[in-house]
Amino acid sequence: MSDPTVSLLTTPLHALHLERGARMVPFAGYDMPVQYPMGVLAEHLHTRASAGLFDVSHMGQARLVGPQRIAALEALVPGDLEILKEGRQRYTVLTNDQGGILDDLMVTKRADDLFLVVNAACKDADLDHIEAHLAGFDARLERLPDTALLALQGPLAVSVLAGLDARAAEMGFMSGRWLSLCGVDCFVTRSGYTGEDGFEISVPAEAALDLAQTLIANEAVALIGLGARDSLRLEAGLCLYGSDIDTTTTPVEAGLSWIIGKRRRAEGGFPGASAIQQDLAQGPKRCRVGLRPEGKAPVRAHSAILGPQGEVVGEVTSGGFSPSLSAPIAMGMVPAELAAPGTAVSLVVRGKALPAHVVEMPFVAHRYHKA
Repeated sequence: MSDPTVSLLTTPLHALHLERGARMVPFAGYDMPVQYPMGVLAEHLHTRASAGLFDVSHMGQARLVGPQRIAALEALVPGDLEILKEGRQRYTVLTNDQGGILDDLMVTKRADDLFLVVNAACKDADLDHIEAHLAGFDARLERLPDTALLALQGPLAVSVLAGLDARAAEMGFMSGRWLSLCGVDCFVTRSGYTGEDGFEISVPAEAALDLAQTLIANEAVALIGLGARDSLRLEAGLCLYGSDIDTTTTPVEAGLSWIIGKRRRAEGGFPGASAIQQDLAQGPKRCRVGLRPEGKAPVRAHSAILGPQGEVVGEVTSGGFSPSLSAPIAMGMVPAELAAPGTAVSLVVRGKALPAHVVEMPFVAHRYHKA
């Protein structure tokens, strides 16, 4: 429960959320919309069928500048940033000395900087961490507190955004470029965290409300809250930091080996490299897996996972009801020997062991734009 004595931060769209009847909740220190009158289920399905607009301005944005910016960031993440071409974006993680994940982040290479987007709950710690490790590099971190972030997601997102700047339709998945939206220069990436095609729009804070109102004036677009954002990313099999990954989870355990390039696997040179290289070489002892409970009861995070003999073998990390599948879905950590799809397990819900089995992810196929 939130502390009522702690004042919450607000985003530039706060008044719009209230005007549209959003139910507001404390999240990462901000007063954020969890749902609108349409409801989480309808918001989720609207995004899958049309286009949803998410206010993600609570996330952290920054730029890393200087001649040694790539080397400086590579010293903190396992991703290969050297080979990243200008205008291309990469998902990576900050790691600790044990190979655990401090946070996940998006990095876009621009002409004069690396553009970073980090999670809301961790943003100050992330940016402090990066800044503290720039000593010895000719690089400098510039935080962008006066910039809002909007995510337009769904199969009609491209036609909506191309109506404001036709160049949006030319963008490939995980690319970024400057677009002119409502007369304002915005840095736009074709990415998101719903499994759908879509865009994330970095816009000056003072212009965010006008842009949001322009977008939702399009009949294809609806405002979507954090509730549907979470069910969409769960269906897409995407990690939520603090739930599915944390400081005790290596990228290999999390099923994120694909973010570690060939050169970085061989050379290391990032925190926890030896532990991660060992996981890569020998296989992790535990793995993040998809889980399909039988029946209709949703399974929530922290529910125990039981093995064949009824012993506790792991824990559900994310769980809920899938609006697209009309069925409960979950993710969890299990020993590697129980990670094969089809493996039978049980999940403890309200003291009862419910049958479930391990499945491949994503639960709902990604529909990212492939140029």
